[in-house]
Amino acid sequence: MEAVNGRIVRVIAGHDRNLFMVITAVEGDFAFLCDGKSRKLAKPKKKRLKHLRFTNTVIDTADLTDKKLRRVIGEFAGNTRKTETENP
Repeated sequence: MEAVNGRIVRVIAGHDRNLFMVITAVEGDFAFLCDGKSRKLAKPKKKRLKHLRFTNTVIDTADLTDKKLRRVIGEFAGNTRKTETENP
């Protein structure tokens, strides 16, 4: 999969391990991530691409705010947890 703006990813290494975040920018081997809570859109987290697992979900980042971002990630994480518990 490709690292593109708006893709929801799961962080697999570091302090933010197992959190869902959204890619806001890509520079070479790095992605800038936000979740709207601990990492706001104004100050994204810089992470290496090898420390991320990509999902198939891409959201529109045109008029995204921290509040909208928290809601989207919360809904996505909630749906993912339901799927994992339904299919053991």
